This record gives sequence, structure tokens and C-alpha cells, in this order.
Amino acid sequence: MEFDRLVVSFLVDEVVGGFFISVPPGHVACVFDCGRGVLPQVWGPGLHLKIPFWQVAKLFNAQVIEYSIKRGFDISKNKEALGDAPIEVSTKDNHDISVEGSVLFRIDKKNAPELWENIGEDMVSKVVRPFSSSRISAVFSELTLDQIKKNRAEVEKIVKDDINHYFRDRGLDCEGFLLAGIKEVGGHGHSSSEDKE
Repeated sequence: MEFDRLVVSFLVDEVVGGFFISVPPGHVACVFDCGRGVLPQVWGPGLHLKIPFWQVAKLFNAQVIEYSIKRGFDISKNKEALGDAPIEVSTKDNHDISVEGSVLFRIDKKNAPELWENIGEDMVSKVVRPFSSSRISAVFSELTLDQIKKNRAEVEKIVKDDINHYFRDRGLDCEGFLLAGIKEVGGHGHSSSEDKE
């Protein structure tokens, strides 16, 4: 049920309370109007008035969300699960490694209506997973294994900035990338989050 932390899809009961939408702290709401489509305004926390039957509200989690990249993560049952298996890539000096870490992201509140209209609720499978995997692979393939081990903070910043470049155009903000560890494929070596190179 991790997906529930990301997008809380709800249709307010149109019989009881259909005139109001209550937005809890840390969330924003967008409204679809049958006559005008997705409205541009974003509703923050509080109680808001809407037109029952004519307007449908969608609640989005606007808090920082962790997308985990780690061994044992299974997305086969839920393509919107907040994570993925380790990313395998060849470094610039031809070391095959698997990368584990976390991408921290949030919905750009002011662009939430555009996100809902253009991407919908499947933002993990359509944006977060493919772009994170692609950009992490691209960055690590341009670095040597030694550079990765000795410049952890710099590598994290490069990955974060690179992912953010692609996220911003799609209504998301990358808050950070945390490198948990790298492991040479085949067991030749390991660098964990406790390593201090």
C-alpha cells in the first residue's frame, strides 16, 4: 500500500458532504470541472467548497517521498510501488557495479494540475522509475569506480541535479539522491553507506 502514500485518490461522497473537500496537512488538492477540465488553482490544507456532481477533487501528497533502490524490491505486483531493484551499470573504467540508494522527491505544488492532466496518477511508472534509472546509469557510467568511492557527496549532488533537470518539466522536484552503496557485480568488492573513502 505504499502507493497510498503518494497519491490518495478519492471521490468525495456526493450525497453527504459533496459540497466540501477537506485537504489535510502535507497535501494539496486539484479539481476536475466537467465544463472546464482540470482547474489551474491548487487547494492547500483546509476545507474548500466545490460543486457536487460537477466537480471531482483529487488529493495529492505534497510531502517529500522516498523512492528506494535496493536489493529485494519487487515491483511485479504493483508498478506504482515506490522503489526498484539495484541499478546495474558499467563504470568508465569498465567495472560492472550495482547501485543502491534513494531518490527523494515531491510534487511541485503549483504544477500539480498539469501533472494530473498530462501524466495522471501513474507518475512512478511513467516518470520517477524510468528517469531515475536512466539518469543514475548515465552519471555512474561517466565516472571511475575510484571517483565514485572517494567523492560520494559530489556524486550524490550530480545525480540529484541530473534527475531534477528531467523531473521539473513533469511537475516533480528531486529533493536529493542518497547513495546507500555500490557493489561490484560478481562480488569483487563492496562499498556500503558506512564506507568512508
